[in-house]
Amino acid sequence: MTNIWSKLSRRGFLQGAAGSAAAATASAGALAAASGQETFKLTREVPVERGYDVVVAGGGPSGVAAAICAARLGAKVLLLEAIGSMGGMGSNGLVSNWFSMFDGERPVIGGLIKELIETLCRNNQATPEAIENYQKGKAIGSVGFNPEDLKLLLDKLCKDAGVEVRFFTRVIDADVDRSKSRVNGVIASNVEGYRYIAAKTFIDGTGDAVLADLCGAKSRAAGKDTKDIMPPTLCAMISDIDYGRFKTSRQQAMVEKAIAEDYFTQSDRHVPGIFRSGVTTATMNAGHLFHSNALICRSLSDGMAKGRLLVQEYAGFYRKYMPGCENMQVLATGSLPGTRESRRIVGEYELNYEDFKARRHFADQIAINCRGVDIHVYDLSPEEYKRYYEEFTALDKLKKGENYGIPYGILVPKGWSNLWVGGRCTSTDIKVNGAIRGQPECSMMGQAAGTAAVQSIRTGQPACDLNTAQLVETLRKAGANLPQQTLSKKMTRA
Repeated sequence: MTNIWSKLSRRGFLQGAAGSAAAATASAGALAAASGQETFKLTREVPVERGYDVVVAGGGPSGVAAAICAARLGAKVLLLEAIGSMGGMGSNGLVSNWFSMFDGERPVIGGLIKELIETLCRNNQATPEAIENYQKGKAIGSVGFNPEDLKLLLDKLCKDAGVEVRFFTRVIDADVDRSKSRVNGVIASNVEGYRYIAAKTFIDGTGDAVLADLCGAKSRAAGKDTKDIMPPTLCAMISDIDYGRFKTSRQQAMVEKAIAEDYFTQSDRHVPGIFRSGVTTATMNAGHLFHSNALICRSLSDGMAKGRLLVQEYAGFYRKYMPGCENMQVLATGSLPGTRESRRIVGEYELNYEDFKARRHFADQIAINCRGVDIHVYDLSPEEYKRYYEEFTALDKLKKGENYGIPYGILVPKGWSNLWVGGRCTSTDIKVNGAIRGQPECSMMGQAAGTAAVQSIRTGQPACDLNTAQLVETLRKAGANLPQQTLSKKMTRA
């Protein structure tokens, strides 16, 4: 390691090294002046690490897929994860159910996410129906699993691929060359202090576009205020449900009954419900955290505390109102909130609602999908629940055999040469974001980002002008499900 002097502004730009100190100071000063907030300039001597091909920020479904797939292609990969295990919402968020993977005629998933599902089924670590379909060679439309099994599997796959993983490590700053829209390195922080990590390419798998924002890439924050932000939910792992008596079809009537009897502290008609994750366990997704903002720490903190109270309230609802749930137990609540929207980048292409309605496919698509638009209620009014219900069950419901493409350009912050973004913070409008934010879709986008990063290193092609025909062919070799007959060297642009 060598040492550099770096100055970190409140805005989060690295001054020094190969970056532009003047630009960083001006941006930080303008922000401070606008907010009226007092600032403190920090100067530290930071050890430098070099030699990486790809640095991935975030080990959720997108980030871990990017890391594994890039490493399998021979890249030296460093994965930085803020907590102590990989998997994101599927593990730490306890959303241990994946669905919308079969359009009624054919599977839509492929690549690493398919490998994960088949491995869980082969090891008898999935829901009974998924295991049975796997054993019979049938398509798996949905699957539940134990979060601990997913953690162990991802640990193994990263180790086997040669990914270097650092848990309890956050990216807190970035060193960029603005004139070239290029990232030189990131500042990471953990119990050992700060590190400046240089690399050839960088992938943002944070879910909130944290790295892209630190780099200064354009993005859109969710909502004008907290009333305009889709509320998250804190999910929980539960057990002891009698599935012979439990009927999901009865749930809405019981929710309405409980509201009429003034059972709930908030009269929320939209309850996603209980989703089986094992022989005796399930995920409970219930209790919207209205007026929460995932980009404000105070809001996140308050939301987690409220979420834990709502988990107990909804467990009581199920025990009282839903046959088969009388003995239901809460085993754990998630260590991450189920954030549905926070920040989305402005990419080389924005996948939009017109694309979705047309079931559009693209020459440069890096995944296909059959999930409908899922924009949760924004408030407790009956009118808002009616809007959600009609949109989700009728207006935006795909018919049997229908699917649509996810193009490469939504992964690339506009104009950037060695930076990619995967997961729910990719470049879409809000409605389409509600259709592609699921974990299987995020995994496929992450695989594409990791593959593109390796291609960029080997060919010199920048992220914003990558040969997408070459990318698609490489993804196909890795098992991606990309049925488009026509390929193009140029990505789809607006």
